Amino acid sequence: MEDKKCSCNISKDTSRTTKRSEEEKESLIKRLNIIEGQVRGVKQMILDDRYCDDVLTQMLAINKALESLENIILERHLNTCIKTKIENGNTEEVSKEIMDLFKKLR
Repeated sequence: MEDKKCSCNISKDTSRTTKRSEEEKESLIKRLNIIEGQVRGVKQMILDDRYCDDVLTQMLAINKALESLENIILERHLNTCIKTKIENGNTEEVSKEIMDLFKKLR
């Protein structure tokens, strides 16, 4: 992943945003659309009384696709926002943010 400048913003009211390029948004949305289609497929499999093993296999594929998307977003966050905070000397804040993030991801 190419090194990019941090585009995360935190306003005074603690709302947080991340600016993404149109290319990045398109890539993420494309992946989400695929996952959405897979979820609809599982729904239809259940309606069609498909064999449990087949449904579970498709659900495993959905979980892997979500994990892959999660890793892409996490890598970008670490390489931009977190890197910038470290460079600015905010190591205590960064340490807490990373630990909180990993707790959520488990």
